[in-house]
Amino acid sequence: MSDPDVPQPEKPADVDDVVGSANAGLDAAAAAGADVPGAVPETVEEKAVDPDLAAFEEAERSYPGTFAPPAAAAAPPAVVSTDTDADATAVFAAPVSYAEEPSVADTAYAPAYGAAETQIVPSEPLLVAAASPQLPQPIFVQAPEPPRDRGNRGTAGAIGLLATLVFAVLYLGTTLGLGALAGDVTGENIGQSALAPLATWGYWTPVVVFFIGFWLLGAIINRGRWGLWVVFGIIVGAIAYGGHILGQIFEAGILTLTPSAASELVGEQLLAPLAIAAFIFARELTIWFGAWVARSGARKTELNAEAQREYERTLEAGPTLAR
Repeated sequence: MSDPDVPQPEKPADVDDVVGSANAGLDAAAAAGADVPGAVPETVEEKAVDPDLAAFEEAERSYPGTFAPPAAAAAPPAVVSTDTDADATAVFAAPVSYAEEPSVADTAYAPAYGAAETQIVPSEPLLVAAASPQLPQPIFVQAPEPPRDRGNRGTAGAIGLLATLVFAVLYLGTTLGLGALAGDVTGENIGQSALAPLATWGYWTPVVVFFIGFWLLGAIINRGRWGLWVVFGIIVGAIAYGGHILGQIFEAGILTLTPSAASELVGEQLLAPLAIAAFIFARELTIWFGAWVARSGARKTELNAEAQREYERTLEAGPTLAR
């Protein structure tokens, strides 16, 4: 139900009404003998248009698409003919249907003319992603460590102990010899005279100082040539010489010795035979035992060079997998 008070929208005119009105107007004009534009002439020579066809065209212009057949059942293609009478006869004889549903005749033409051309398009090939190849698991190989250089300081210390032992024996022998020359050491007390210096600071101080000097020189020269031991061996001799003087100060009592007495004691020991002997023994032992240390250093230098060459060959060869 609709409310009478509410204005209703104006309904569009029906297509049948428009066509009927147009046909009625054309018929009335023809009956009155008026010259109707588009009317079918009496003779074929005038080639006039049928009034019904003109009405259809007018309705098509007013309502485009009204008489167009459905897409699925399109009308058959028009046949162009030069015979005007035949065209007019076909137009008057063809029934006109205003229904929106396709007629039987239209349906009959549909398979032949109206149906859209069916094209079989091949489907795109299914692209199957190729399985990626299984990558081999990485194998971690520990890089070879560069070789560590073999030092010669430990060897110098070990050889220095032997040199110190020889120095201690020579120093003790010189002490006994000087005592024998002075008449303090005889055949009867030689044993006691040999053990007596072993319990004094005057004997062990130069011995210990010699070992320290020899090892320090060996640590500095390391794998150096023997010529370095020959040149710098005088430093070890000077250290042993100073060790003898320092030992005599310790023997006299460094805590109770006055400066003047210490100065007098140092003056007496500067040219003492045992001090000079300590210098000479330390100097010569450093040269000859230093030759042993130098030979060991040269051997270790060759080993270090060979280890470095082997390390470089290993790096050039790269990692290898054992089978």
